[in-house]
Amino acid sequence: MSDNRIAATSTRFQFSSLGSLGVEAKSNFQNIGDAAIAPCDINALKVAMAKHGVALFRHQAVDDAQFVAFLRRLGPLTFTAGETPVDQHPDLNIVSNMGRTTPPKSVFHIDSSYFADPPAYTALRAVTIPRVGGETLFSNQYLAFDTLPNAVQHKLADAMVSHVATGVVLTEHEERQSWHPLFLKHPISGKRSLYLSTPARCQAIRDMPDAQAQRIIKLLYRHSIRPSRLLRHAWQTGDILIWDNRCTMHRADHEQVSGDRVLHRGLVLAGVQGSASPAA
Repeated sequence: MSDNRIAATSTRFQFSSLGSLGVEAKSNFQNIGDAAIAPCDINALKVAMAKHGVALFRHQAVDDAQFVAFLRRLGPLTFTAGETPVDQHPDLNIVSNMGRTTPPKSVFHIDSSYFADPPAYTALRAVTIPRVGGETLFSNQYLAFDTLPNAVQHKLADAMVSHVATGVVLTEHEERQSWHPLFLKHPISGKRSLYLSTPARCQAIRDMPDAQAQRIIKLLYRHSIRPSRLLRHAWQTGDILIWDNRCTMHRADHEQVSGDRVLHRGLVLAGVQGSASPAA
């Protein structure tokens, strides 16, 4: 039997592969709120996400206060204007299908990429899991870049994409647009990813006619989300899922959902770069 553990420097986490994307994090810690989790363990988690995109923690009997405390160890928390905050925990927002007459809509995207400093990590804590459906899907944006033809990589090597806000109500003083590299070099892994969000939020490529830019963005987006390359996560009670927005896109599957689906979400900024280094 092959050993799926991923080497990490000085950590008590063990990371088991979920396939071509993602790892499950296991340890002898009681849960992510355990005070014994050391900075080297946080460092190893960041490295694992930088390499593999997504980290899954199962059987986490934690409340929102413990969830927030753990996320703050990854970096400063941020909040997307227009979302519904969790009662008594304004750093978190509610993701829910409750009270809706039609299913929510979700397409592959990156969270808040219209920020000049977008969140490096997104985390979800399972609160209420539906009886059927409600999975979260992820794309591997490293693989999306690596499988582009060399000519495309060369032609678009310096491309900058305009990311804009959609679907949220913002004041005139809140961020709503920012430019980011199309091919983003990850500050921890050093690898390049195809840094895209849904085409509705990627509206221009600098110094390129709009029609041509939109055609290229849509082609690259479809290239990124080929079904054979996706990770599909089926939620269980006690799950916490954290992913690196710099090398993944994600969406919820709201088709055929039976029952309430409630998750609490936290967004984490990168903080000081260089706080994590690649594992051996």
